[in-house]
Amino acid sequence: MILLPESSDIERTVDQPVLNVKNLHKAYHGQEVLKGVEFEIRKGQVKAVLGPSGSGKSTMLRLMALLEPADQGEILLNGNIIGTSVRNGKTSHLPERVLAKQRQDIGMVFQKFNLFPHLTACRNVMLGLTSVKGVSHTAAREHAMEMLERVGLANRADHYPSELSGGQQQRVAIARALVLNPAVMLFDEPTSALDPELVGEVLDVMEKLAAEGMTMIVVTHEVRFASRVASEVSLFDGGVIVEQSPPDDFFNRPQHERTRKFLSHVH
Repeated sequence: MILLPESSDIERTVDQPVLNVKNLHKAYHGQEVLKGVEFEIRKGQVKAVLGPSGSGKSTMLRLMALLEPADQGEILLNGNIIGTSVRNGKTSHLPERVLAKQRQDIGMVFQKFNLFPHLTACRNVMLGLTSVKGVSHTAAREHAMEMLERVGLANRADHYPSELSGGQQQRVAIARALVLNPAVMLFDEPTSALDPELVGEVLDVMEKLAAEGMTMIVVTHEVRFASRVASEVSLFDGGVIVEQSPPDDFFNRPQHERTRKFLSHVH
């Protein structure tokens, strides 16, 4: 006889957040930037994070991506604590070699593209596979070409960053993050460094990823993208999440005065 798990166990596994942040704190030079942030995202969700400059949005993403250590709090990926370990009741930060392995499951796309200028688009995308995962050159190139095709740049594979537009460079950066097959993609204002006419091509790729079921957290000023693509929208201000709701409620029926004030400016 095959014993099936209790239905509550099945629901708990399915409903478990992909990424879960608990009581996250971060300070720089004695000034607290994150003040006990609570945030979670489930598989296939797209969460847009809006807020004024300096509110802590990018800091939250950097901590989620394990690029900086938190002062306090936990970050869980698929139910497992990452970035820190607890031994004898004492929390300590993990060594870089362990963090590097954990980062493979978290794709990060920055405001600036951070491509290596001496490498072609394809070689930039391949690098994570060859240097981090030890994939052969042939297999890495094949997979990199698939990712470039996914972002509409297979025909620019052998071009150098200087031969690409800003929008194309950002799409290469997205392909570079996708190539490791991350559990979640983090976007830190990915269109803010682009000329206005190039913004659309990057947002189109992100919208396509969302339609394919990619789990995404997007810090952005693109309100129309957030209202159209996000499953939930958050307002971040003063190191805390002020309001979080589905886009229709967030934009049309905000509950907090701070949200209404923010929307009056961005609209």
